[in-house]
Amino acid sequence: MSDCLFCRIVAGEIPAEVVARTPGTVAFRDIDPKAPTHVLVVPTDHVDDAAALGAGHGAMLAELVATARSVAEAEGVASSGYRLVFNVGDDAGNTVAHLHLHLLGGRSLDWPPG
Repeated sequence: MSDCLFCRIVAGEIPAEVVARTPGTVAFRDIDPKAPTHVLVVPTDHVDDAAALGAGHGAMLAELVATARSVAEAEGVASSGYRLVFNVGDDAGNTVAHLHLHLLGGRSLDWPPG
């Protein structure tokens, strides 16, 4: 989608601090991090959000999670722990309509947030 920010990042039209790339994913640092490690993992194919996923997206989801795990290891947060989050809709704070998995780590992530 030509007007999608993350599609344009995937295409290299908009710069981002890319930390990993696979055939089906791109991982880059969030510009407004909520933790010391805050990386977004997006599929290279456009999907609006997690609510738009179906049974045919299994391989895509597996690749997103595998990329997140690899980034967590590279960032040094795999052993201490990290959080993976999909946000759906305005009330969840989703501001870009392109499926993205937040990888957060590098500090204690208490739940519920305080």
